[in-house]
Amino acid sequence: MAKDQRFEKVYSQGTMTTTEIWVDKETGVNYVFHASGYAGGMTPLLDRDGKPVISPVINE
Repeated sequence: MAKDQRFEKVYSQGTMTTTEIWVDKETGVNYVFHASGYAGGMTPLLDRDGKPVISPVINE
């Protein structure tokens, strides 16, 4: 694995069926990943107005 990974997992729930939230460390955009069995998908996390949720980006 690369030392500087672009995405960071900030939330995880479940074992067989999982729901995770990942943050892009370059843009701050939050993504929801959901997997069940052999299927899964990722999409941007949206607020109630339909805009992407963006976390503050911390430069290290």
